[in-house]
Amino acid sequence: MIVVTRLNGTRFAVNPDILERIHESPDTHLVTLDGAAYVVRESLVEVVELIADYRASVLRRAHDLPAVAGYPLSLVRSPGLESEPGEEPGPHHPNGR
Repeated sequence: MIVVTRLNGTRFAVNPDILERIHESPDTHLVTLDGAAYVVRESLVEVVELIADYRASVLRRAHDLPAVAGYPLSLVRSPGLESEPGEEPGPHHPNGR
């Protein structure tokens, strides 16, 4: 969740995964997939940075989770991407056999 500020100064959290678009005109509007709209004090650039920071923190936390036997945690790569340097393709890698 990201925390943003309404024009009246109250703060609230919104799930960035449900945001369809963000636009400034001149106020910043967050529009969700279901059509709900919120006007916030943060600029478009600030909201985008909040979302990027949130997603980076999710990846950081996932990376720091302890491995569970039989259920390794790994990033899913898009088809067609080559292995990282020094990485051997495995059974869950797009180039795996």
